[in-house]
Amino acid sequence: MCVHIFWEHLRLCPQDYTCCTSVMEEALARQSEKDFLTAIDDSSQFLLTTFTQKHRRFDEFFRELIDLAEKSMNQMFTKTYGMLYTQNARVFHDLFAELRRYYTGGSVSLGEVLAEFWSRLVERVFSLVNPQYQFSEEYLECVSKHAEQLQPFGDLPRKLRIQVTRAFIAARALVQGLATGRDIVSKAAKVNVCVCWYCPLCRGMPTLRPCHSLCLNVMKGCLANQADLDSEWNNFIDALVQVSEKLEGPFNMELATDSIAVKVSEAIMHMQENSVATSTKVFQGCGSPRPAPSRSRRSPREQGGGRRPFRTYSPEEKPTTAAGTNLDRLVSDLKERLRPMKGFWVSLPQTICNDDNMAADVTNEDKCWNGQTRGRYLPDVTGDGLVSQINNPEVEVDISRPDVRTRQLIMELRVATNRLRQAQAGQDTDFMDSEEGSGSGGGDGGDRYSDEPGYGPYSPPYGKPPRNPSGQNKPPRVRDKTGTKWTRPNQGHGSRVKSGVSQLTSSLSIIAALLLTSFAV
Repeated sequence: MCVHIFWEHLRLCPQDYTCCTSVMEEALARQSEKDFLTAIDDSSQFLLTTFTQKHRRFDEFFRELIDLAEKSMNQMFTKTYGMLYTQNARVFHDLFAELRRYYTGGSVSLGEVLAEFWSRLVERVFSLVNPQYQFSEEYLECVSKHAEQLQPFGDLPRKLRIQVTRAFIAARALVQGLATGRDIVSKAAKVNVCVCWYCPLCRGMPTLRPCHSLCLNVMKGCLANQADLDSEWNNFIDALVQVSEKLEGPFNMELATDSIAVKVSEAIMHMQENSVATSTKVFQGCGSPRPAPSRSRRSPREQGGGRRPFRTYSPEEKPTTAAGTNLDRLVSDLKERLRPMKGFWVSLPQTICNDDNMAADVTNEDKCWNGQTRGRYLPDVTGDGLVSQINNPEVEVDISRPDVRTRQLIMELRVATNRLRQAQAGQDTDFMDSEEGSGSGGGDGGDRYSDEPGYGPYSPPYGKPPRNPSGQNKPPRVRDKTGTKWTRPNQGHGSRVKSGVSQLTSSLSIIAALLLTSFAV
């Protein structure tokens, strides 16, 4: 009961006898607003904490995988090839620099990055397996230009491109998606305050809680815009789960980064083992190179100090991340935390009103505050979302003016969901043409997503110019006068490239045999 009864016209509570002055009502309103915002923060804290922590963990993990892959390659190649590697280490360093730039959000086409890497590598390996010749920059560009036909590295560039591209696209999309989720929650949790829970105090009933249905109507009105996020939010959560499942399956980032050094080494060995046939075709297509000075005619064994052939790490030797965490465990924990997030915004009113500190229990319908006095709350509970608030008896909502910020959040969710869905298919929305069109010739060997055009591993992607088109960055290269015209298959002009080693001189055969012996695994 009230100690003092006032007859003041209150702004929020019923206009009748009251225990409160207008000043007291204002103080209670501020406390009510604080309690409401605290309830929103407490309810959304799980989401915000999950997105923040998981974003940090996955980002650290993926960055460390890239660092370890580069370190592993550097150690293995230095041990295996010695100076042959260290003299050409820039090619490999640039590859990982571009992979990092892509992962961290740079405007980088993975297809172009890998195509450029193989083009640079074929020039260097070709020079190394033919030390008896001196090659000009123009000659080596001819070799690189026609590597699509030669396929000196076999099918390995295509296999590595598929594995690395899909894994990096999925990894980047997941980390960006987690950051988007964090930002969406932070923005959506900033709500307009429109409640007052303490009117029972002004009627001398301090222990009386609002009826559960009254609480729901107030919350549905206050959180109408948040409820409108529900559909796109659920799609976003589903997409995050699906991409994470890809990462622990066919798009595994651990396996992709581990495979870079292995597949590159296998590709180099493939070219070395087939260097005689490859060199024959190159000499036919690009012309006869000039012999190197006698002092430069050293075999790779001499240049590399008799290094042992390349070998991969055994499971016991394989490096692990400093965190000691594997991707499967990270993904499993993420999925466990993501799935309960579906329906969060539309169920937020229910979550808040289920708190005993905010409203009476649903079973206590006759002993609660109904907005006027103690008793049952009779109005129906309104629906979810802005449009449904047209008949809300507790909160006046203008349904003709959708909230601009909510529209922006919905758009952000749609963009993020689309990026995640494209990543599930191994596609990057920023480089759709590039990643789809930078395949290599030949069959797909049973790989999934084999709808790629028969396109060489060193060719520029569909609809995109070469990275260094003629006249840009490099001076135009002129073919050696001794060179013959290179003939592309099915073009109907010029002589066909002949295979085999019959046209090599006996001295070249001896040198080639020496190279194969020194590099054989």
